[in-house]
Amino acid sequence: MNLTAQLTTLRKQTEGLSRIDRAKLCCDLAKKLEKVGELEAAAEALEEFWPAQDEAPIVDGLDTPTKASVMLRVGALIGFLGSANQIPGSQERAKDLITQTVEIFEGLGDKVRAAEARGDLALCYWREGAFDEARINLADALGRLGDSNPDLRAVLLIRAGIIEERTRRLQTAINFYDEAQPLVDRSEDHVLKGAFHFEYGLVLRRLAAPQNREDYLDRALIEYAASSFHYEQAGNQRAQARVENNLGYLYFTIGRYKDAHNHLDRSRHLFSNVKDLRLVGTVDDTRARVLLAENRPADAERLIRQAVKALERGGEQSLLAEALITYGVVLARLGRHARSRELLERAMEVAEVAGDLESAGRAKISIIEELTSQTSAEELAAEYQAAVLLLRDSQDPTTAKRLISSALQVVDALMPSQQEEPQVEQASWDGFSFKREVLKIEKRLIERALRDAGGSVTRASRLLGFRHHQSLIALINSRHRDLLGTRSAVRKRRHHLFSKPRKTRKMPKPGDGSSAGGGADSESDASAVTTASENN
Repeated sequence: MNLTAQLTTLRKQTEGLSRIDRAKLCCDLAKKLEKVGELEAAAEALEEFWPAQDEAPIVDGLDTPTKASVMLRVGALIGFLGSANQIPGSQERAKDLITQTVEIFEGLGDKVRAAEARGDLALCYWREGAFDEARINLADALGRLGDSNPDLRAVLLIRAGIIEERTRRLQTAINFYDEAQPLVDRSEDHVLKGAFHFEYGLVLRRLAAPQNREDYLDRALIEYAASSFHYEQAGNQRAQARVENNLGYLYFTIGRYKDAHNHLDRSRHLFSNVKDLRLVGTVDDTRARVLLAENRPADAERLIRQAVKALERGGEQSLLAEALITYGVVLARLGRHARSRELLERAMEVAEVAGDLESAGRAKISIIEELTSQTSAEELAAEYQAAVLLLRDSQDPTTAKRLISSALQVVDALMPSQQEEPQVEQASWDGFSFKREVLKIEKRLIERALRDAGGSVTRASRLLGFRHHQSLIALINSRHRDLLGTRSAVRKRRHHLFSKPRKTRKMPKPGDGSSAGGGADSESDASAVTTASENN
């Protein structure tokens, strides 16, 4: 697509026209460019009416319908560009403008334009993770539109499916896509077709993994191939990059990590070309998961830290919550348990405030899965109960399997704590070893103390009555090395820059409170339909 030529043609076409006619031509071209992901060019097409992107559009001298059209295009672009460039507050600005256009079009009795505006308003809520508000606007738009505009109705149905897929109501999402399919089949719009196949492929991929359904995986690959073809025909690079990202995630789920990296390389390259920081962050999140599966947690940590930093700049809380969950899991695997817990709890709070209950629930499950040994049995039970409440409406089979697995972990953790005193069960005295039985009881007590202390040897030693935690460390290292994994990561002692080297080390006197370390660790979409990408 020759953008320079199109913009030059626009300038020639608008020469000698009235301000109202110029506005109509500019809005038409901006909408076409926005649809194929050329967001900066779309903004340039509106330059006469929107010269400063951090300010409101200039609509003086326009009649009411044209004024609303300019405001709608500017509002939609603020949302798209704010998402791509992670601009704080952009979705609120977009919502304010689009809400005004909804009121204008409804006042004029223009049901089609009002439905279109509500569809764009729903996207802003979706980006923020406010899924209930997005549902309300889409339901209202579909109800008012009727069957008068098949392509727009298909767009709204696909967006409604995206909301349900994102909240893991997968069967509900499929119902929306099935309703949209005949409309999409009759359409000649490549972007619409590409979006439909993209989203259908995503639902199939989500259904395939927990059920080991190879037929679903095959169908998902076919849908992604169709999506890529239509996006290529439309010239939408952003959308093609999203397909590559989802293919990367699909291959990750079936253990084909080399193929996953290849697709993620292509996706990141395309996103970098169009300067979409938000989607670069989602690709880095996906790659971090692949690296973690390859047992490369240090590489995963570098990448996910970078992704979280990028996503923190914008207002898309749901995406940020997903990245924070990945970051928390990575740090847990690196043994940085305290910081891992902080990130997972923050992910839960961010998601819950945004209304993304699915992500909030998955953050709770991740705490149970990754920090069992550093969490007391009572806390694990509380985390599980909270996860169940958050995920009670989920239709995702993967989520259901994780809940069942987490329940078993909680039960295992509760069982030792229900025994007031460990009992020695011996049918006879043959082969009995007093020392062996004492070691078993000793191990159980140390294990429970470490769990209740969150993995901190210092706190566990106090619970067990040791004066110095070095005594507990020596006990673990000499008799119970299999408990090393329940400890928090060991920090190296930091020496004062100006301290003098000591020739000899004196043993601490009883009761002087000396400590040599070992405490708890511390540390540190752009299409006519949507900019949806794989967020997992």
